[in-house]
Amino acid sequence: MEAGRRGRHVDRPMAAKKNTRKTPEPTLRHVWLAGLGLIAVARREALTTFADAAGKLQAARQQAGAFAGQARRDVRERLAEAREQGEASVERFSADVEARLQPVLVKLGLKTSARRKPASRTRKKPAAKRTRAAAPRKAAAKRPARRSRA
Repeated sequence: MEAGRRGRHVDRPMAAKKNTRKTPEPTLRHVWLAGLGLIAVARREALTTFADAAGKLQAARQQAGAFAGQARRDVRERLAEAREQGEASVERFSADVEARLQPVLVKLGLKTSARRKPASRTRKKPAAKRTRAAAPRKAAAKRPARRSRA
């Protein structure tokens, strides 16, 4: 039988062990260690929260910068379009006013008709200006000094 016991595995129910340990009463040392653990966990959580907040702030800054740059480009494009439209409108208005005023200016003799006088291609030199000598200044008359009313 001894040989049979060595080679074979016999399933026997094990006797359940009783938990004889009882919970210790909290002492000042336990309170101290729990406080240290609480401080360590709180510090780790605070550092993690701070790092997350810093990352979010940096991402928000970059996003705000991107939005500002896009808005600036949009405004510049719209201003360029408005300027082009304004210049075209001014040119049309100027040509219209000039066309309407042409007959009036010709009748008043302020401008000759384009049909009568061809535009000259050469530029005339302006006549030399004569300079006038400055008139001598008169000396200012002296006034008597004011007397104070004392």
